[in-house]
Amino acid sequence: MHEQKDTVTRRRVFYIPGYDPIHPRRYRELYRKEGSAQAEISGYEIGLKPRKFNGNYGWHVDAVIDGTDVDADVEVLVWSDIVRDSMATSIPATYLQLVRTAWVYISTGALGRLMKLRKGPIIAALYPVGMLLVQLLLAVLLAWAVFTWGFRAMDWAMQAALGPHMLGPLFGLRLILWGALALGAAVWLMRWFKKQDGKFFAYYLMHDYAFSAASRGANPPELETRMAVFADSIAASLQSDVDEVLVVGHSSGAHLAVSILSDLIRAGRVPGDGPQLAFLSLGQVVPMVSFLPDAKRLRGDLRFLSTTDALTWVDVTAPGDGCAFALCDPVAVSGVAPKGQKWPLVLSAAFTQTLSPARWKELRWRFFRLHFQYLCAFDRPGDYDYFQITAGPRYLSDRYAGRQPSKSRIVAAVSKYTSVAA
Repeated sequence: MHEQKDTVTRRRVFYIPGYDPIHPRRYRELYRKEGSAQAEISGYEIGLKPRKFNGNYGWHVDAVIDGTDVDADVEVLVWSDIVRDSMATSIPATYLQLVRTAWVYISTGALGRLMKLRKGPIIAALYPVGMLLVQLLLAVLLAWAVFTWGFRAMDWAMQAALGPHMLGPLFGLRLILWGALALGAAVWLMRWFKKQDGKFFAYYLMHDYAFSAASRGANPPELETRMAVFADSIAASLQSDVDEVLVVGHSSGAHLAVSILSDLIRAGRVPGDGPQLAFLSLGQVVPMVSFLPDAKRLRGDLRFLSTTDALTWVDVTAPGDGCAFALCDPVAVSGVAPKGQKWPLVLSAAFTQTLSPARWKELRWRFFRLHFQYLCAFDRPGDYDYFQITAGPRYLSDRYAGRQPSKSRIVAAVSKYTSVAA
């Protein structure tokens, strides 16, 4: 039987990224850099060592916080290969995705319902549509300019060199020549935009929203298979001698975690005498999926997880994060909150209070960076500290015991679709 201790000295952390094609080493480097910064600000010690978990990427953390030595093993549950495969589309295919995705969200009424929640994530969702259309318009304008100016310049040159009588016989040749050059210019510009997407994020975000819209909210088979593998890894850790197993779901990773944890608990794979199980959802975008008609599995899992005694679930967002549905209770707004709902405890990271005015001014318009602020250091930290939660001596349940949810949380049932999987 697992002995329940008052403090955590050994923890296993599973981090589920959002829709991200980048190698998971970025998360280790982010943890190393930001953890060191937070430790200096808050007065504790934290250090990292490399480690692999059954071939998966991760690292070991040694920390001394509140006078307690804590060992934490952090494993990244990788699905970036699935993300990359979904992004491996041509430029025309991406524009077809744009049309299909817009049609799904508009025709189902999901977009209209989402607009009743937070403006930020809706602007983020509309951004790639607008940016891709602007790119297409600029390519068309470039093609028109090349064709018109080139055609006229060639007319002028031919009249000067050969006389006006040669314009008629060579009209078709000129038309084909400048039509081909205009098309080539347009294609070049479109390819240039795609290569620069690390700055524009238009293709990236379009693929992100299209990933869920393609199946109208249901998980694609390859993702379900990977989620089952993740569940096995978490289940194995629940049989180990650690004190707490903490699952962290960031952005799109939050709704994956909801379903994975629901599967584990339903299957009886969470032992009552094992380590404490905790779930921390950060910067969640659950409504972007749960509001779609075929997201029955997710809605059912949200309802189930909201009443279970098998874990502690804390949801942290911030109004300053324009990419997240800040302070929206993902269970309630999805219209599946049952009587006796316990979870999640919805809290605000309150960026405008936990970041100094100078730091907030620096980050305020860096929307994608702010979406990752939950994993970073705060120079005016409150009771949310990612590094103390993942490598400190307090259980997540103890850290927020008795804490009231944010007064600004949104609990109105907004989703049009509330059916759940049988």
